[in-house]
Amino acid sequence: METESQVIELLESIRNILTHDKKVLNVNDLSVYTGLSKSKIYKLTHLKLIPMGNNPHIRQKFFDKEEIDTWLLGAPDITDEFLEEKFNEELLKNRK
Repeated sequence: METESQVIELLESIRNILTHDKKVLNVNDLSVYTGLSKSKIYKLTHLKLIPMGNNPHIRQKFFDKEEIDTWLLGAPDITDEFLEEKFNEELLKNRK
């Protein structure tokens, strides 16, 4: 059992390393790469506060790793309070 657990841990480490070599990330990859939760990433995409691909023929969200790096280095405000405020503003705008 312990060996199986070590193998799984090793495979997860390898997957994380491979994620860092990818140029284009999906939501799962982005979550691993940045440490952001998937729900936070979805909030950011909904509010258009995170750089992402805009191919209308692909429903899944994709992110350019270099653009994400630049965005992260710009110290974006991604606190839960800020996102909640923006989300509520969006809801109020849509009600009018």
